[in-house]
Amino acid sequence: MKHRKLWLTMTILALMTAAASARYFSLNPQVFMTQQRLTYMANLTPLLLHITGGTVALTTGPFQFLTGLRGPHRTLHRWLGRVYLLGALAAGVGGLLMARIAFGGPVARIGFAVLALEMLGATALALRAILRRRIPAHREWMTRSYALIFVAVTFRLFLIPTALGAPFALVYAADAWLSTIVNLLVAEALIRRARRPRTSGARPLTGSTESAPAGRRTISSPTSAS
Repeated sequence: MKHRKLWLTMTILALMTAAASARYFSLNPQVFMTQQRLTYMANLTPLLLHITGGTVALTTGPFQFLTGLRGPHRTLHRWLGRVYLLGALAAGVGGLLMARIAFGGPVARIGFAVLALEMLGATALALRAILRRRIPAHREWMTRSYALIFVAVTFRLFLIPTALGAPFALVYAADAWLSTIVNLLVAEALIRRARRPRTSGARPLTGSTESAPAGRRTISSPTSAS
């Protein structure tokens, strides 16, 4: 039940953020960030690459954590994984191209560049692990990859203080680092928790398609996604 609530919260936040980002596809300058309006209009290709990839990865990622999509539905799981990988690749490349012109000065620009490189690196390592049939390593790197994709959500949440009067430029620059650090810390905590040996009578952290009733979808810890 706890995992189900966490998954629902994560998925709802991800879908809401993706829906909010979709307005950029209108190419209406009025929906762009005021401070970056002219910059975005002059760099639509990398912007749309980043937004498209991020939206795809953000919306497909949560469903990789459903154990019901493995076992008899493994084909769907694998295809969703391929779509996610393409989305993460596009988001990372687009983010890296946009980092050099990001709002917030050098601090924010370096922070966004580091985020993009980490996203590409984690996703590439997840791909390499699955190609080598290293399932546990694949799950862990995919957890880190989605944690970095989920920065799209955390970043916006951490901007809330600006609505209460906090200086926007300062919060924005700090957020470029803080949201990434927080997400990676959470991911590592989940990974370490999943690595712990199961004790007798304890509830497993990761789901098993064999132990679940037929036709019922269960939700696993993020490190169970493969």
